Amino acid sequence: MPRLTAREFAVVHRLEFPFWLNTLCQALWGVCFAASAPREVLSWPSVAAVAAAVLLMEATLVLNTVADLDSDARHPERSRLSTAAHRLGRRDGLRLVAGEAVAGLALALAVTVHTGHLGAVVCAVGILLAGVLYNVAPARLKSRGLAGAVVFACGAVALPSLLTGAALRPLPSAATTLVLTGLTMLAAGRVVWWSVPDRDADAEAGQRTTSVRRGAVGALRVAFLLSFAGLAALVWGLWSFAGPGAAAVGAAGHAVFTGSVLLLMRRISAGEGVSSTRLRTTVMPVVLAADVALVGVALAG
Repeated sequence: MPRLTAREFAVVHRLEFPFWLNTLCQALWGVCFAASAPREVLSWPSVAAVAAAVLLMEATLVLNTVADLDSDARHPERSRLSTAAHRLGRRDGLRLVAGEAVAGLALALAVTVHTGHLGAVVCAVGILLAGVLYNVAPARLKSRGLAGAVVFACGAVALPSLLTGAALRPLPSAATTLVLTGLTMLAAGRVVWWSVPDRDADAEAGQRTTSVRRGAVGALRVAFLLSFAGLAALVWGLWSFAGPGAAAVGAAGHAVFTGSVLLLMRRISAGEGVSSTRLRTTVMPVVLAADVALVGVALAG
């Protein structure tokens, strides 16, 4: 494997700010909502499950980097990622994916053996399966529009949260299920939203994402509908979990994001361009604040 710099290693794992913190929150939600006391989050099965979820999510992100070598090379804002990915190469990239996947699966299996909760290892396998279906031909769901966004969101939110929650409980409560459903729908909306600045590069590479299929405005309509429905489920779940105050605190940032999708739609309809770097630095910190707030709500509840 070529010797990557620390920055290049972070880039191929999509660990730019604020994404690495979003990933950590996605791993923490399940165990935090399942914990009856904050100290349970620090038990060894919980810590092992969170580590497993992070490793598995990062493995699928490296797989995405390897699979998108062609389209990223065509994107003017992805030069750093493209350079790091080409230095890593497909073969060594897949070796890195395999190493992280095996480590994550081993930790999830240890949690299942210790707790007797089969959900931990089943969800771990599900995260990897979602990553393969999204990135690898012949399925390559990234090129199949909305189906790809939903599968990616399940692999990034629902399954990691269920994995870590299984460290403490065999199944989530009804309220937690609603919360995770809402968060997964919001994540699917963000996948569609993220496809908009990548539209031209994806089209040149032959990838039929939602924005390629429907155009930028059409994709943002889909992103808004998914986000609005997800926001409604999130509010309902948080209200059931800990009351209206928890719903207000936990959903506020995601409500701002949902509104920002409409604003972006208007700007694009007026002929303005869209930059993935600008979205990452202006909108994603709001999503991060919302994700962190949910960890706090879960622990307080």
